[in-house]
Amino acid sequence: MTITLARVVQTCEAVPSQWNAWTTDGQYLYLRYRSGIGTVDAYDTEDSDQWARIPDGAVARFDTGDGPDGEMDLPEFCQRAGLQMTDNPEVSA
Repeated sequence: MTITLARVVQTCEAVPSQWNAWTTDGQYLYLRYRSGIGTVDAYDTEDSDQWARIPDGAVARFDTGDGPDGEMDLPEFCQRAGLQMTDNPEVSA
C-alpha cells in the first residue's frame, strides 16, 4: 500500500529533522530522522502529549548507518521511507 502525503509541516530542520504530515485521506503522520534512523508513525492527533506509545517506526523505518546524522531533507526522507507526495503538496516550515 502506497502512502501519499498531501500536507507537510516541518517542525525541526536538523537534529532531528522532523515533520508533521497528513495523508490524502487525512491520517496524521509523525516523520523523524535522528541518529541515522528515519521513522514514520501514525497517531490520531499531532498533540504528542496524547500519544499512547513512543514513536518507533510502526508505519515505516529506515537506517542510513550514519549514527551521528540527524539532518535530511523531505524528498530524501520520503524516498527512503517509501512515501509519496501528491502532485501539488502543501509544504511549509
